[in-house]
Amino acid sequence: MKVYLQKKSTHLTLAASLLAGLVLFISAFVVAQPQSVSLDRVVAIVDEDVVLESEFKDRKAAILERLRTQYKELPPDDVLNSQILEQLVVERIELGLAKRYEIEVDESEIDEAINRILQKNGMTLGQLEASLMQEGLTIAGLRKQLRNEITINNLQQGVVNSRIKISDRDVDNFLASTDGKFATSPDYHIGHILIAVASDSSESQVAEFEKLANSIYKQLNDGADFAQMAITYSKDQAALNGGDIGWRKLAQLPELFASQMDGLAVGKVTEPFRSGAGFHILKNIEQSGGGAKMVEQTHARHILIKTSEIMDDREAREKLLQLTELINHGEDFAKLAREYSEDTGSMMSGGDLGWSMPGMFVKQFEEALANTDIGKISRPFKSEYGWHIVQVLERRQEDMSDQMKRNQAANALRSRRFDEEFQLWLTQIREEAYVEIKL
Repeated sequence: MKVYLQKKSTHLTLAASLLAGLVLFISAFVVAQPQSVSLDRVVAIVDEDVVLESEFKDRKAAILERLRTQYKELPPDDVLNSQILEQLVVERIELGLAKRYEIEVDESEIDEAINRILQKNGMTLGQLEASLMQEGLTIAGLRKQLRNEITINNLQQGVVNSRIKISDRDVDNFLASTDGKFATSPDYHIGHILIAVASDSSESQVAEFEKLANSIYKQLNDGADFAQMAITYSKDQAALNGGDIGWRKLAQLPELFASQMDGLAVGKVTEPFRSGAGFHILKNIEQSGGGAKMVEQTHARHILIKTSEIMDDREAREKLLQLTELINHGEDFAKLAREYSEDTGSMMSGGDLGWSMPGMFVKQFEEALANTDIGKISRPFKSEYGWHIVQVLERRQEDMSDQMKRNQAANALRSRRFDEEFQLWLTQIREEAYVEIKL
């Protein structure tokens, strides 16, 4: 399948951490407007790029402002200068690599980043502009630095993750380990009602408490509100929160609780069970992970016509309408896909995309798949890659729980290995780059 049809992945967690400093200290990450480029001195040559003295001074001023709010003592000036210059050098190397790999950032991504800054600071765009202006900065400068940071983040994620190889045996071993079982086990949002029984209670008193617990259990099964029953009867510390004890994995629960929760369907409650503290009733309020994960898969094929200097939108759409007409009059879809489709990943297989799951393709393609009946051909539609027609061949429900668990394990392993591989990669690109320090 051609890669360009697939949805572009995002790395919001790391991107958010990269932008976190902007929330409190915007000036620390914004490139100030050039004061007088002709007077700027080059402080470092990095491959085919340079670091200017004005950039170094702006970065140092911003970092000093941040450090003074966090620490009483600052590192010696020569140490700080070296670290700041090294930071700028590595950024130049990464941006150069990103350009070589043709990594681009959409304006919408920058808009989203600015919106996050506004929300975190409780500011309007006008207030942000005014704040930047007081620092001698501009929105244009902020957008430039955000573009650089997102570009670098995308480069790091793409390159470093491609260096991390996770084998099937790695996944199997992780799933068999204690850590793996814990990481991939379901999370339960649990409600708890405790009918407390004092240690010196008589048999008749215990019987009354058990009768009350059974009565509550019956009312819950008859539709009573769990939270209200917990507030009324429970002696647990979470009673006033409606018995809500939050999210837990089974391994984080007492063994007695874990055995009761294991296999309990969402929305259901356990029968009352006894411990030294009294009688307990648990509810599976919500669950994340575990159980069958039925996913609708679609088997489809398509034809792609790209726009160009000699094929505009109107002509591409008209071409696809002509092909649709031919197919409706008996021409073979696969034959026409091999002849006309410009998706080099699927054209030789007659446009066949195989079985796909929701979220695998870009939005426009997903919508066309969802709105096309089995055996039918969609109207021509445009995505960021060109114009398409798609034919849905089959649909099926597939239990993907095992595959999702394996994906979860692979992601956990990749996350564990990322930092180490990232540092190795940084060392490598720094050693391979031409750097001449002139400060």
